[in-house]
Amino acid sequence: MKIKTVTANNRKRAFEIETTSAAYTFPYALLSLQPGADNRVEEAYPDDELGGEGFTYRLTDGREDTIHADAVLEYNRDPAYLNDLLLHRLTVEAQKAVKASYISKRELIRTLGTSASQFYRLLDPANRTKSVGQLIALLHLLGREVDVVVLPKHRSGSATRRRRGARAKAAV
Repeated sequence: MKIKTVTANNRKRAFEIETTSAAYTFPYALLSLQPGADNRVEEAYPDDELGGEGFTYRLTDGREDTIHADAVLEYNRDPAYLNDLLLHRLTVEAQKAVKASYISKRELIRTLGTSASQFYRLLDPANRTKSVGQLIALLHLLGREVDVVVLPKHRSGSATRRRRGARAKAAV
């Protein structure tokens, strides 16, 4: 995702980010360098050093910080980003399970009914074309249990978000 423009909206206390595919907001409350009434965001721009996949902001006192686009996507709960994150987490768990397993890779390939190249694509974290179902099948073969928990959409209370985060971490 490439960031085209970033606007600091001090009234809303949030950045307004326009990308090649959508527009997002990112609140000041999530920043490590907090702007204040006497130390406002003076400038915000897409950072070329990150290949346009992040932005930098500078406060009135001269301090600056950089935010990666992944933080913006995670805050806005972008479905494509969340899918990639889930695939990555399952892939990392599958890699660990394959390493710890006494079952040979050849046997796993045979049992899954797939090719060697497809098996290695399943274990490749950079590959985004695999399905969650394929990874779950592999994890089950390796003696791992995958539990998917569906919760109601979060409410505005931070205690609810903390509970959900704890459950999500425990479930994977």
